Formats: sequence, C-alpha cells, structure tokens
Amino acid sequence: MMETLLETFGDHVLAALVGLAGGVLLGLAARLGRFCTMGAIEDWLYGQDTRRMRMWLIAIGGAVIGSFALIGTGLLVPGDTMYLSLSWNPLGSIVGGLMFGYGMALAGNCGYGALARLGGGDLRSFVIVLVMGVFAYMTIAGPIAPLRVALFPSPPVEGAELPGIAHLLGRLSGVNPVTLGIIIGAAMLLAGLSRQMLAEPSRIFWSLVVAAAVILAWAGTQWIHDNGFEEVPVVSHTYSRPLGETLLYLMTATGSRVNFGIGSVAGVIAGAFLGSLLRGHFRWEACEDPRELRRQILGAALMGVGAVVALGCSIGQGLSAFSLLAFSAPVTFLAIIAGAAFGLRQLIEGLRAGAV
Repeated sequence: MMETLLETFGDHVLAALVGLAGGVLLGLAARLGRFCTMGAIEDWLYGQDTRRMRMWLIAIGGAVIGSFALIGTGLLVPGDTMYLSLSWNPLGSIVGGLMFGYGMALAGNCGYGALARLGGGDLRSFVIVLVMGVFAYMTIAGPIAPLRVALFPSPPVEGAELPGIAHLLGRLSGVNPVTLGIIIGAAMLLAGLSRQMLAEPSRIFWSLVVAAAVILAWAGTQWIHDNGFEEVPVVSHTYSRPLGETLLYLMTATGSRVNFGIGSVAGVIAGAFLGSLLRGHFRWEACEDPRELRRQILGAALMGVGAVVALGCSIGQGLSAFSLLAFSAPVTFLAIIAGAAFGLRQLIEGLRAGAV
C-alpha cells in the first residue's frame, strides 16, 4: 500500500501527508486535550496544578518507548535524524532555550500553541506565526545566520558515538541502547501518572495521542527516506523552521514544493479548527491592546531566533528530540521552562505595579 502511495503522490507530497496526519493529532490534542507548553508551565508555577505538566511527562515517555521500539525493529535509524547526527552544542541549547522560553512568555504561546489558537479563530496568533516564521528563517539562512553559525556551531557527528543518553549509557554499561531507552521512557510515563491523572483518563489519552504523532512521523519519514527516489529527511514535528517554510511555500508554490513540516503546520491548524468546532469554541478574536501586540511581536521574534539556535522549539526539542533521548532535549526543555518562568514573573510584577 505504501509503495502505491509513493508512486501516486511522490516522496515529498507523501512526507507532507505524514506531517499532516500527525499535525491533525497534535491540533486535536491542543484543543480537546488542552495540551499546551505555556499552559502547563503557568498551571505548575502559579496554580499549583501539575496535571498538564504530567501530561508532558506521559507524552514524552510514550514517545520515547515508541521511538526506541522503532529503532529496535529497524524501522527508525537514529543516526539519520538531525538530533542524533549533529554534535550537541550545550551553549546553543541553553541560550536558545532561554530565549525561546522568555519569548514564549511574552507572546503568551509557543509556535505550536499559536497554530492551535489560530485554528480556533485567534487572529493575534496569526501575528505570532508570521513573525516567528520570518525570524526563524532569518536565523537559518538570513542576516543572522553567520552569527549563529559562528557562536553556536553544530557540526555533523564523527564516528559511531551518537549524542544520545541511551546510547551513552549503552556504551558505558554494555546494555542495548534500545532496552535502556524503553526503560527510561517507561519510567517517565509512570512518573507522569498520579491518582489525580488516573481519575482523568482523557488527559492520559491525549498525552498518548501526542506521543503517537511523534512516532508516526519517525516511522513515516524513515520509510520514505529508505524507499523513495528523492532525498527526504527523517524528521518529526517542530514549529520553528516549518513556519518559515510554510510562508515561503505560500508565496512561491510554483517554484517550491511541500514537505513534512509544511504538512505538519497545516495539520495543527486543521486539527485545532476541527477541535474548536467540536467544542463550540471557535470564534474570531483580535488584539485591541497595542502593548499586548508589541509583546507578542517581540516574543515571537525571540522564539524564532531561539528555536533555531537550540535546534528546536518546545515541541522539536521537548518531544521530538526527547523521544530519541538526545543530549540536547532535557537541557533545552529546562532552559525553556526557566526562560518562561522569568518572563512570566516579569509580566506579573509589571501588571501588579501598573495596578498600584
């Protein structure tokens, strides 16, 4: 069946369809399951509510188990992925993560969250998506690119030692990295469970839906990479570079082609739109406060730059890279949380001062 699809659609269109399918799952999880990076951090820090942060743990754990199961069966080659084929730059993870997290607090959402809100009719998120996409591409191939390459180089890995936690532990212990990865993933998933979470099985369900989107991406793009006729990268979901690619495609469709990232972006919007209709939450919203718009533009710009420096956003590093247990994933994710916490504190203190 997959061979037929490959012949019918071609490599890049089929990759875009894989991205679209996973993106729809992520969009539905955002709108129906309230899966959200910024929301999880706010609930944890200011509401003493850890449920949405636990959803992240469950999603990461499920994605790790599934990804290492794919590696064990030969359906995913870890060295073909960006996260384990490039050398880890700790400074890039820390600086990029802090920038992204702080920008996320200013904007009120990450790139994924902005796409999900856009699918629900929030036009303020359209500004975030546009600015983040432009600044991401400015950092990848525009005027900021030379500075990024000079300060945060990530050359290809030399040799067979992949920059992953399970692979490092495997080299030290002699235990198969696949076994270690599945054990670590299971521990993370179990750590996310609690009596409160077990009482709300829908939260667990949507967390596992998010994990499934990541696993589907790895399996689908690896198969196309191995069986297709063109060079299709092995990728999973992330929302920094794909935002810029989507903007470029919309402007130059006749001179460019779709890819996994563009399909993923479209999928999140479509899934969020469907989810908002099912919940009856769809409504057009616009920004009426110039100060809020200014914060969102600045925050989106910081996220676009930070995500590229860190080689991934809250989804790219927090889920896709984490599913492979890349060295960069936990460091970047913690830096994102720290940056967001600092930004939120600054905003809240500013609001309090303004109210006095």
